[in-house]
Amino acid sequence: MPGGEQATLLSDEPEILSVVDLSRIIRERLDTPELRGVRVRGEVTNYRLHSSGHMYFSLSDRGENGDAAIDCVIWRRAAQKIRIPPENGMDVIVTGYIDHYPPYGKTQFIGNELIHAGAGEKYLLLERWRQELAKEGCFLESEKKPLPPYPARIGVVTSRTGAVLQDIRNILSRRFPVDLILSPTQVQGEYAHSDISAAITRLDGHVDVIIVARGGGSFEDLFCFNHPDVIRAIAACSTPIISAIGHEVDVTLSDLASDLRAPTPSAAAELVVADRARLLIELQDRRESMQTTLLDRIERCRDDLEELRLRIISRRLERRLSDMRQTSSDLLERLQRGMAVRLQREKRELEHLTTQIHAADSRAPLRRGYTLLFAEGELIRSAAELKRSDTVTIYFSDGEAGATITEVHHDRDI
Repeated sequence: MPGGEQATLLSDEPEILSVVDLSRIIRERLDTPELRGVRVRGEVTNYRLHSSGHMYFSLSDRGENGDAAIDCVIWRRAAQKIRIPPENGMDVIVTGYIDHYPPYGKTQFIGNELIHAGAGEKYLLLERWRQELAKEGCFLESEKKPLPPYPARIGVVTSRTGAVLQDIRNILSRRFPVDLILSPTQVQGEYAHSDISAAITRLDGHVDVIIVARGGGSFEDLFCFNHPDVIRAIAACSTPIISAIGHEVDVTLSDLASDLRAPTPSAAAELVVADRARLLIELQDRRESMQTTLLDRIERCRDDLEELRLRIISRRLERRLSDMRQTSSDLLERLQRGMAVRLQREKRELEHLTTQIHAADSRAPLRRGYTLLFAEGELIRSAAELKRSDTVTIYFSDGEAGATITEVHHDRDI
């Protein structure tokens, strides 16, 4: 009886677990869907970047419900994707999962992504916009348009007062002077997206290519170029668009929607036009090559004729000499006529190419004393399009001038 009672009492006692078994149970209990993909907001403390590239820190929270902290780690591969490293005291949002590390008996939060809490909502909004616009087909590679090889008019969507416009103008004037049409806009601010989309729409159909440009800035500064209004305006534009927003590391949704992305506004200006000096050099090289080829062919024909003459030394061929002389004469005449025709054809082609290059220089009429008149970004072709007090821009060969219309006279006989 006593032995039986003792056996019963021993069977009611809890099972004795090893530390390894207990750690395994804790880890299994933590491995649940509710604790994966968790987003936690807190203050960064005890931040340390290990030489391996891993980030170690704690997330702390002090509020009405008490104080709390949890150890966090972001492994090197995920840490490399974080644009702005955390600092102590920084308010952040970390996405990840809970894990238990048995060797140290430590429960910690494993982060896959870290963003600043202040910009967190905008990052989430940006991702939502990206997914929605992708479904609309705004980023399809198959819809991207090629740039024209020799544009005559280039539109620029940027700030009227920024350095970007002057940089683009300087590069275009040096490489291949063309007409530059500015569609001014705000490039940052709460309502800048409406201004940018309207500026793009104004230029569509009036220029050969459009550059949407802005200098460098923070994520907040460039955020307006992610707005769906801007992306849809780019996608709907029938004119090819080059995006040149921020620096090379800055990527906006406008870059994904544009037909071509340039790392900087200056690079966009270099991409949009060819180098006129280089084209002229290539044209001269081609002309010289063609001339050399023709002269070589004539020389080879002369050598062939001389060889033929030297071979006819036998008296047995003297009777055929007259016929062969006539044949040789006819052959030479046909070769000369053929080479003359070929030379004339190549000459016409060179003249045609030269004419095309000179025709692409849209400022030639301006250098002869003509001017171009624009009002609100539109070319004025008739006095009927003007009225008193209109503000206009007059383009000369060496610059531009603003003016106000004081009188308008219509020639009714024209």
